[in-house]
Amino acid sequence: MQSPFSRRTPSPSDIAASETISFFQAIQASLRKLESGGDGSGLSNQDIETAIRQVVDQALVSDAVINIFDEAGIKNPDISIISDEFMAEVRGMEHQNLAVELLQKLLKDEVKTRSRTNIVQSRKLSEMLEDALRRYRNQVISVTDILEELLELAKDTKAANARGEELGLEPYELAFYDALSQNQSAQDVMGVDKLRELAIVLVDRIRKNASIDWNLKESVRSRMKVAVKRLLRQYGYPPDMEALAMELVLEQAKVFTEFTVSINT
Repeated sequence: MQSPFSRRTPSPSDIAASETISFFQAIQASLRKLESGGDGSGLSNQDIETAIRQVVDQALVSDAVINIFDEAGIKNPDISIISDEFMAEVRGMEHQNLAVELLQKLLKDEVKTRSRTNIVQSRKLSEMLEDALRRYRNQVISVTDILEELLELAKDTKAANARGEELGLEPYELAFYDALSQNQSAQDVMGVDKLRELAIVLVDRIRKNASIDWNLKESVRSRMKVAVKRLLRQYGYPPDMEALAMELVLEQAKVFTEFTVSINT
């Protein structure tokens, strides 16, 4: 499999040069801030050392990440570029702080993308990402540990994209399936096949009731709520979990409706 970093065939020395340039640009920016905030006298060796250390400790700023993607010919990087080769290259980067920034950007972009399609997956990914980054910032785990955690998270996230194909569901059908199967009792009582069927019917029913006035008219939301409740009961969704499922399904319905309206206007 061809590495994503070789789409425009940059050599390893080109990528290394990009990292080095970005590194010194970041140091230069830090020194300029010190100069502008001082009294006009020259910077001491300690000031310079502090500026350099801050750059290293705080990673090599977002511009460095963008530069590396540009060097690799990747204009719109997303989680799909993750591969065994990509992960090997990331692990081998000289400045691991920069590798953390690179993966953080990919995963945060994925959270944003999924929030427009699958609420459950988006929230789950966001929570796991923020938990890992919080432990890293609080120095509970090292840069090597956070790098491995982010790589695994990226790998698992990419694998999750294949679940829809395995279940024979379109992206929004999978989103409703995830919303319905969040509680274990629903999985135990209904099973995969029945939850899958319910998700497909929900998408069809909501598509037929899609309205541009979703955010404006209470009557639209009420009609949708009644339709969802009837379907849950018709398919034998556990009554004790119905309220939680309703809330999540309606949130997902809102996202789906907004998408449906956007492509039809």
